[in-house]
Amino acid sequence: MTDKLLDHRAEGPTSAPPLLLGPSLGTSTRLWDKVAPELSITHRVVRWDLPGHGDSSAGLIGPGATVADLGALVLGLADALGVERFAYAGVSLGGAVGLWLAAHHPERVSSLAVLCSSAHFNGAKPWRERAELVRREGRQGLAGLAETADSRWFTPGFTVPELVEDHRRADPEAYAACCDALAAFDIREELAGITAPTLLVAGRQDPATPPAHLREIADAVPGATLTEIAGASHLAPAERPEAVLAALRGHFDGYARRGMEVRRQVLGDAHVDRAQSRQTPFTARFQDFISRYAWGEIWTDPTLSRRERSMITLTALIAHGHYDELSMHIRAARRNGLTPEDIAAVLLQSAVYCGVPAANSAFAAAQRVLAEEEGQD
Repeated sequence: MTDKLLDHRAEGPTSAPPLLLGPSLGTSTRLWDKVAPELSITHRVVRWDLPGHGDSSAGLIGPGATVADLGALVLGLADALGVERFAYAGVSLGGAVGLWLAAHHPERVSSLAVLCSSAHFNGAKPWRERAELVRREGRQGLAGLAETADSRWFTPGFTVPELVEDHRRADPEAYAACCDALAAFDIREELAGITAPTLLVAGRQDPATPPAHLREIADAVPGATLTEIAGASHLAPAERPEAVLAALRGHFDGYARRGMEVRRQVLGDAHVDRAQSRQTPFTARFQDFISRYAWGEIWTDPTLSRRERSMITLTALIAHGHYDELSMHIRAARRNGLTPEDIAAVLLQSAVYCGVPAANSAFAAAQRVLAEEEGQD
């Protein structure tokens, strides 16, 4: 590997959409070990190491480095790999690089996920002090910081020894230069100009970049969404890989966005708007689950037509006695092309297999909905 390029690891089909994964300060590509292999099923995943971390050359940056310098190195890597436009996800410092790329090179970033990061890292002073410590004490200083890494990175009782070892092995000068970049970083004034679809992922127990930091970004970036992961601290991909994987898949594969479109087409804007207006922090994750899974994955599957799906849904709701939902899905069935005669035939079929009392209640619900429809005409 040339010293002019960041060290990296590529996985997945070369023909798949590219996805770059950025690390946090003190870690390496191993931060993504439990997530990248699954993402590589649908993407060409490229993990990269910060200068002086993992196998990247320490000479790629020097004192006074900025996040812009790191962003330029990432663009250089993408160019060397022949990647013109890419999705990007990054943790902490890696997330800051993603924000800078999306703000300054929107033509390169197709979609963005920022994990356990910030638009500003609690002011310059602590990072300058850390840089000074590491420059003064060298590897001994890094070893001392590594001793407290678990408390900064993970919830109590959890650790990933390989990542702590990455911290100890980092080059002191390059590590200090990365601290300089964190000290100087503040992109708050540029967030409103980010146009890439953006997901923010917060570890609910993260002391370094608490959820409020991600919320600030989500509030400023147009159309951004925020997911908080319970039981996760600062290195969420290592501590809660399943939850991070679900969030990233939904974002980069577009399930939530496509799901909301289909949900509106089938149920109508008025119903979805009412559901959204009633959403609370208590129900938010359930609403997101419905949009991603039921509407984004199941209803978008082309194996069955929407007309066929409506027939199946009506029968299932009758079988379980969900008559409020049945009324809603009778209206949806009409949008999906079923005539009153079609609906009556489905209800009659259900009388045989779900029971006459269930079908009797279903006919009553359907009659009310169809009468309302006639009244609107």
